[in-house]
Formats: sequence, structure tokens, C-alpha cells
Amino acid sequence: MHWLERKHIPSTIAVFIVVGSMIIIVLFIGAVVGTSINKFLEALPFYQTTIIEQVISLQTLLAEKGIKINEELLFKYINIDNIMSLTAKLLTGLGTLLSNIFIILLMFTFILLESSSFLLKFKMLFNDSNKDFNKFSNFINNVKRYMVIKTIVSLITGFLIGLWLYIIGVDLPILWGFIAFALNYIPNVGSIIAAIPAILLSLVQLGAGSAIQSAVGYIVVNFSLGNIIEPRLMGRKLGLSTLVVVVSLIFWGKLLGPIGAVLSIPLTMVLKLAFENSENTHWIAVLLGPELPPKNT
Repeated sequence: MHWLERKHIPSTIAVFIVVGSMIIIVLFIGAVVGTSINKFLEALPFYQTTIIEQVISLQTLLAEKGIKINEELLFKYINIDNIMSLTAKLLTGLGTLLSNIFIILLMFTFILLESSSFLLKFKMLFNDSNKDFNKFSNFINNVKRYMVIKTIVSLITGFLIGLWLYIIGVDLPILWGFIAFALNYIPNVGSIIAAIPAILLSLVQLGAGSAIQSAVGYIVVNFSLGNIIEPRLMGRKLGLSTLVVVVSLIFWGKLLGPIGAVLSIPLTMVLKLAFENSENTHWIAVLLGPELPPKNT
């Protein structure tokens, strides 16, 4: 929006251009992902039948090797209905999340309309102290940098995962690519959660070989992007300890749901900044900070 304003476009028009563009993107994503979810739900009975056939084949194979397993006991521990119903609920929840984005966009519109006064308010907050205000500006730039880099890396992750699953022949590669993109914002566990349904589907649809190929693809993409490329792009650590990252994920996820899990790192960074600027709470900011190297004795 500020870029449009620098091009001499009035603030109100700039706001509606930005919000309008976001609505178009959300509608496009909703249409593509919604179609994939509907296809999955339609194919659910086929996947359930396939799983049952594979379990029976496994039972026959074990019987030939002299290992007898009671069929009732086997299906008790491999509850097909529960597995597929859980996957369907997750996908339906994803659709609900997309519908809630419109409420977020509405709030975002009003935030943009008042954004021109934010700078003056923050300067008043810091009593015109350039030192404090510059510290705050640097912090905002770090948060923006984190979100931009995380978005770019997540887009690349989703594209590569979707392309790999398409090459293997797994159904609905666009859906699994989008899930990989969305959950990549969640630190540590997001990529693991995104991989499970796609690997299970490749196992059901194409067999163990394709499931292994899918798993290898997820491991290679997430390891190379998450542990090699992303840290280099970030240039510096987040200023948070590993334990705090995990705890913040659980805390914000419980408090705000999926959006809280996605924004857990920026929200915790905001709290850390607030604690740093008060003598009474500075010790909390130290505890939230990164691991300190041990002192030489």
C-alpha cells in the first residue's frame, strides 16, 4: 500500500487495490483447494475399499509365512473408518479456515485505512526518542523479513512437493502442495503433519514403493529448504530459544487455533520486544532469548 502511495495513488484507492488483490488470490486458492477437497471426499469410499483389500492381502501373506492373525483383531487396530474420517475432517477444517479469511480481510482493510497514523502514534509512544523508535523500527523490519522469507520458502516448498507428487502419480497433488505451503509456516512440526496424509494416500493408491518415494521427496525438500536455504536467507537467528519456539507453537495454537500456530513466531517476537522495554520484565526477555554459550571456567 505504501508503495502505491509513493506512486501518487490516493490512500483509499491504494487500500482497495491491495485488499481487492488479496480477495482475488483467496478466491482462486479457495476454488482450487475446494475442488481438490471435494474430489478427495468423493473418492473416500474407494480409498477405504483399497485399504481393506491391502489389509486382507497382508493377512494372507502373513498366513503363508506361518503367522496367523485374527481378522477381527487386525481390523480393530487398523481402524480404516477412523483414519479416513480424520483426514476428511482435517480437509473440511481447512475449507472452514479459508472461509474465515474474509473476516480477517475485513479487519485488515480497516487497519490499512488507519495505517497512516500509526507512525505518529508510535513516535508519541516512545516520547520522540529516536533511539527507542529506531529499535522498534528494526524489530518491525525483522518481523517483516521473517514473514517474507518464510512465505517465499513456503511457496517453493509447496510447489516442489506438488510437482514431485504429480510426477509419482499421487492423486490431488495441488491439494497436498497447498497443505505443504500452509503448514510450512508452523515451525518444527508443520512439515511433518503435512507429509502424513500424502504419504498414506500414496501407500493406499500406489503401494509401498511410491509411499517411500513420497517420503523421500518430503524429507529432501524440507531438509534442504528448512535447514540449509532458509537459515542462510534469514541471515540471523530469530532471537528465540528452540524450547520457546516449541512452547509458543503450543500456546498460540491453543489460544488462537490454526492462525495462532502459523503466527506463533511473530507473536512471540512481539512479546519479547515488549518485555525488553521494561526493567521489571527484562528478565523474561532474557529467558525467551537464544541459548547462551557456556562461560569458560
